Amino acid sequence: MQIIPKDTIIFLRELKLNNNRDWFNKNKERFNTIKSEVKIFAQEVSNSLNVSDNIEKFKIFRIHRDLRFSKDKTPYKKNIGMAFHRAKPEHRGGYYLEISADESFIAAGFWNPNKEDLFRIRKEIEIDGQEFKKIVNQKRIKDIWGNIKGDEVKTSPKGFNSDHDHIDMIKKKQFIYIKKLDEKEILNSNFQSDLVNYFISIRPFFDYMSEILTTNLDGESILH
Repeated sequence: MQIIPKDTIIFLRELKLNNNRDWFNKNKERFNTIKSEVKIFAQEVSNSLNVSDNIEKFKIFRIHRDLRFSKDKTPYKKNIGMAFHRAKPEHRGGYYLEISADESFIAAGFWNPNKEDLFRIRKEIEIDGQEFKKIVNQKRIKDIWGNIKGDEVKTSPKGFNSDHDHIDMIKKKQFIYIKKLDEKEILNSNFQSDLVNYFISIRPFFDYMSEILTTNLDGESILH
């Protein structure tokens, strides 16, 4: 079972203090070693998730920053991020891990649903918000992840009553869970299996949301 190399966080902290191309090029071989081991780690996580899930692909994000529209011209990110994508359209939701020089975390859920999906989720909450809250407040999910989070509109979305009993959920533009990680946990030999278990714990929410997003308001499948 692949572990996260100890040098990963050390490298990211040094990069934070030396965020320039000269330093990075001098340490490129070191970074490539970290990247190759992290890729093995991600592949093994994907394989483990696939025992009970359907992961279409995983992605390790580039460490180079996109500077085109940024005032901050430092060339490199202070983190290594990876995402695990479920096979659409039947399986919705996604998993994410970020190892950082500052604050590492994992996340799961729906970061930026498209307009149609967001409307469908809101309509489901409008109709049966009690069931939605029963799912998101399951003890195992809350014990590991805490409360569901996400950006919200200020009052109520267009076409929805601001006095609705579940307006707190209808207002959301994102439906995500975030769990912070410390260095000791990331470097622990059990981290890979712990990470998989954290992700598996969110499945009841993903299964529920997948059912919503693959059916219409009459419960009929919209998949062809």
